[in-house]
Amino acid sequence: MRTVTLDILKDEAFNLLKDLEALKIIRIKNDTQSAIIASSSLADKYSGVMSKQSKEEIDKQLNSLRNEWD
Repeated sequence: MRTVTLDILKDEAFNLLKDLEALKIIRIKNDTQSAIIASSSLADKYSGVMSKQSKEEIDKQLNSLRNEWD
């Protein structure tokens, strides 16, 4: 038995892998499944969430937050 890591580019490929598992040709480990799903969806989920700000605006906000604790 060999272990390999795959980058799945299309959902259809994952469906094919599940079919191979049903035929008992391969075994898909649960931790691999969740890692594949999480890695692709997190990037999509948070893409473009933060607005662009100047360095000065960010510094101003950080200083304001730090001063709240004093």
